[in-house]
Amino acid sequence: MERQNADQVFMERALQLAALGREWVSPNPMVGCVIVHDGLIIGEGFHQKYGEAHAEVNAVNAVINKELLHEATVYVTLEPCAHFGKTPPCADLLIKHKIKKVVVCNLDPFPQVSGIGVKKLQEAGIEVVVGVLAQEGEELNKRFFKAHRFGLPYIVIKWAETSDGYVAQKDGNPLAISNTTTNITVHRWRAEEAGILVGTNTILNDNPQLNARNWPEANNPTRIIIDRNLRIQGDFHILDQKQKTLIYNLHKNQSIDNLEYIKIESEIDFLNKMLSSLKNRGINSILVEGGPQLIQSFFEEQLYDEIRIIKSGRAIKEGINAPNVPSGIPLVKNYSILNDQIFIFAR
Repeated sequence: MERQNADQVFMERALQLAALGREWVSPNPMVGCVIVHDGLIIGEGFHQKYGEAHAEVNAVNAVINKELLHEATVYVTLEPCAHFGKTPPCADLLIKHKIKKVVVCNLDPFPQVSGIGVKKLQEAGIEVVVGVLAQEGEELNKRFFKAHRFGLPYIVIKWAETSDGYVAQKDGNPLAISNTTTNITVHRWRAEEAGILVGTNTILNDNPQLNARNWPEANNPTRIIIDRNLRIQGDFHILDQKQKTLIYNLHKNQSIDNLEYIKIESEIDFLNKMLSSLKNRGINSILVEGGPQLIQSFFEEQLYDEIRIIKSGRAIKEGINAPNVPSGIPLVKNYSILNDQIFIFAR
């Protein structure tokens, strides 16, 4: 196997491993690590859960004969950390075991960190290669990269509409649009994001639970509600404190166990202020589920990265119109789930 092809093959495996932590590592990135000696994998691991061991630690621990490490190549999807966080620096671990070579997919996006881990390895005499399958690594951790490069969460906007373009009945009452299998997919989408966002009318009309109950062993997203004038009172699911819930408003700051009210000082630039607040709280990605007015406001302010539309075969002839996809946004994926069509657009 040629060296370049071998690097890509082993990095592909590292990326596969990294993706296994998708629902569990936020706000950290997904990271996978493969350790290779004489063309054979002798250890591999991934970052499994936020606050727990990093990918490099798990991969090194998986190596039975540690004496092979000083002749081994480590493939890791993100630059090994060089600072103390919840765990010790992974760069120090690789140096301790006298690793021969480290191949990195992407540099850490933190401006104050990027390149420091690589420099530390090189100063210890370890050969370092950076940029193998970099585009694939960027795609895998697009939420993490956006949050730390631009200071805003990665935003996915989603809605379901009938075949004739409606999202709810004319009186605003909820409408079962997508099929059961598609609903399971939606709950997987929820589990993959750090937060799920809706507006006041969606709570008042639908009383949603906003969790990922239909996806096995899911990590529920933080519920995020925009309720500017605190109209949501009484026996609503979002007030049950069963999962972390943030209510952004114009009137008060208050914390009650798992429920927190966060005041935005003025209506001016409300969405951007809220998104900055969420990023500062470690929420690197948000699934915006509605309603149509809220989605339209995100479109008007260009605050979105992906749009996911579920279009069913059902027609109702009249109702509340679905939002319109902004012009010029390319369709990147289209597939079917039974009688539902899924359309995914990305900027």
